[in-house]
Amino acid sequence: MKLPKLRTRAALAMFSAAMISAVLPGPVAAQGDLLVAPTRIIMDGRRGTEVILSNIGTEEATYRIGLELRRMTPEGNLVEVSRETASERELAALDMIRYAPRRITLPPGQPQSVRIGARPGADLPDGEYRVHMSFSGIPNPQPLAGPSEEANGISIRLTPIYGVTIPVMVRHGRLEAQIAISDARLVQHSDGSVLDVAITRSGESSTYGELRVLTQGSDEPVAIARGIAIYAELDERRAAIPLSPEQAALLNGPVRIEYREMPESGGALLAAIDTTLN
Repeated sequence: MKLPKLRTRAALAMFSAAMISAVLPGPVAAQGDLLVAPTRIIMDGRRGTEVILSNIGTEEATYRIGLELRRMTPEGNLVEVSRETASERELAALDMIRYAPRRITLPPGQPQSVRIGARPGADLPDGEYRVHMSFSGIPNPQPLAGPSEEANGISIRLTPIYGVTIPVMVRHGRLEAQIAISDARLVQHSDGSVLDVAITRSGESSTYGELRVLTQGSDEPVAIARGIAIYAELDERRAAIPLSPEQAALLNGPVRIEYREMPESGGALLAAIDTTLN
């Protein structure tokens, strides 16, 4: 496929994102000069899938691909987990995921796919098995030049390494999740207002969606927080939605808070609560 000549890096980034969207619709993650789509992978273990990478930089770039274990905290943060402290389910997830290639060199604006599959064992218990796939840039060797730091007479050049990480989940068996919203409150911070809510989860499956906050009788949300995940290791997590002064003023009273699937997944209502904020 012959690429058209592009004059600016911004144009190249837009063109690459459009190419990824045409090949594989869905959200795109970006970090440094790397675009990745989709940003989440869910498999049932019978069919494989792929992730599309694209280099939006102006130079050839090499990326290393690997698997990591991460757990979600009740605040929604992800912390790394070593093999030594991993659970049986986490180790099973690492062992069943297959992918290729494990290293990719991409010319500017050139997309390439990474194939992903899973081989769950015959006696694997029903459940959700998750790893996180990482895509890390490998710096090209360069001579020392430009700004540097002097340490004990040695010239040191600091090179940032950019990367993207996405969850890869295998759902084995018939899984469900029950969701509820509670303890919604407006919290004042020095830099503004935040709507803080608790989302509880039960069942074997994680959930992923968006929080929508509406005033009573309105279908138009005052505030939206997208990409709210609650992984299967959590019974509850808190989510915070930053609010402008105008949004906070509108929410001082009866509101409806909804947790829905992402629009590209159908937008089904997972949980809702009618409450009053003060």
